[in-house]
Amino acid sequence: MIIRHGKSSWDHEGLDDIDRPLAERGIRNAGDMAERLMALKLVPQLILSSPASRALNTALIMLKSWGAGPESLQIHDPLYMAYPSEIEQVVSGVSAEIRNLAIFGHNPSFTLYANQFMELPLENLPTAGVVVVTLESENWGGIGRKNVKGTYVDYPKRK
Repeated sequence: MIIRHGKSSWDHEGLDDIDRPLAERGIRNAGDMAERLMALKLVPQLILSSPASRALNTALIMLKSWGAGPESLQIHDPLYMAYPSEIEQVVSGVSAEIRNLAIFGHNPSFTLYANQFMELPLENLPTAGVVVVTLESENWGGIGRKNVKGTYVDYPKRK
């Protein structure tokens, strides 16, 4: 699962970008999207998040909705302001024992990373948007379009 952080708040002038919190809508959308994924029986074993407040809090809201413990969450600094190649590097380090993974981060890199798996590329992964990629692979290293068995895209405003 490739998940963009929820809508962030711009109400706190002077905050560093990494510290920008979620807006009320972002909090609500994160919970709603977690519920939608859970209804599809899509719950990750491992969650990797950017250290940015808005991404980490989106991950924490979803983690709580899924009933997962804090041990299933890892913060990875390279997911903040990452290039797609840096996202690939973080994902490739995940143990092959993990079958269901969620990563939380930012655009434009998450849209670009998701598009590596998509038959029809996304123009933009909206805030709190999710791209679920079903893969056939023995491990997380070197995954790409060749491993894709299916994709599913969802976002808060999708009907």
